[in-house]
Amino acid sequence: MNIFSEIYGAYYLAVSKILSRSALTESEAMRIIKKNTFADSILFLPHKILPQQDGSDWKLLKKSDGLFLSLVGSPPANILTMLQKCWLKAKLSDPKIKLFLSDTSLQLLEKKLEGVTPLYRHEHFRYTDVFSDGDQFSDENYIKNFRSVLNAVKRHEVILIKFVSGNGNTINKKYLPLKLQYSPKNDKFRVFCFCVSGERLRSASVINVSRIKSTEGTGIIWKEPVSMDYYFKALKCREPVTVYVSDERNGIERFFMEFAPYEKHVEFDSENKSCTVKIWYDSIDETELLIRLLSFGPVIEILSPSSFREKARERVEKQYKLISQLDSVRKS
Repeated sequence: MNIFSEIYGAYYLAVSKILSRSALTESEAMRIIKKNTFADSILFLPHKILPQQDGSDWKLLKKSDGLFLSLVGSPPANILTMLQKCWLKAKLSDPKIKLFLSDTSLQLLEKKLEGVTPLYRHEHFRYTDVFSDGDQFSDENYIKNFRSVLNAVKRHEVILIKFVSGNGNTINKKYLPLKLQYSPKNDKFRVFCFCVSGERLRSASVINVSRIKSTEGTGIIWKEPVSMDYYFKALKCREPVTVYVSDERNGIERFFMEFAPYEKHVEFDSENKSCTVKIWYDSIDETELLIRLLSFGPVIEILSPSSFREKARERVEKQYKLISQLDSVRKS
């Protein structure tokens, strides 16, 4: 298989963009070349693309009334390499692809890629540290709800979402979906949204798509832009988690690699070779943060807040009881 192909190249991309335009000025052509090629390409590539008096160009454009017009009969085709086709064939076996493509589109792709060997198969991968109760991506109601939410995200539409909360309560309210996110660890999709009351955004919410029972469009398009920064600011925890980290088993380095994406404040103690870290997090990620902290074992100690420390204690205690039960079963 030829992995390296000219259609991946910067020159092919630049020329393709230029020929896709029905007409353009010299400055526009130069701008496309600068944006899509290398720094030194501007020294020679324009002489090949733009018409030259000595006829040394590639005969792709002609000049008319100060504009450059394409001599190509049709815009450059979007050609796929065999590597790309193999990758697409592999993606067709992913159940999540049904969420984004209709049955008609999938059947058409299957026909177009008939005879192509998949780049990989899902059974070639073994996932560790992943929950086993992932979403049912092939469920018809799940697909319907996912597409409805995705469409609302694209259109900035307020929709009515009926779902079951983590406490088992049925909730039926208006929401403005902002973003769909997939969690590889949980194998689940969730939607970041704001609850809408009247003409105002209320509380920030996160809804697992698998908990959604039905959705209904309202026809209300939210005209004011709502940034994800504003959303996450609304979700930010009121009090950071304070953690003591020792350097036992290279604990400090491992800790900062694990929690690199988090906002934090650090105080180092050079004498004891330890540090105290305050971590700010999104309230929806509290359980995940707790699990990741406990994975460090005796290397860390959760100092505050007391409620977070108590949750850690309960989880460790529960884990200890499960291990004790397993030991008892093995001995018997």
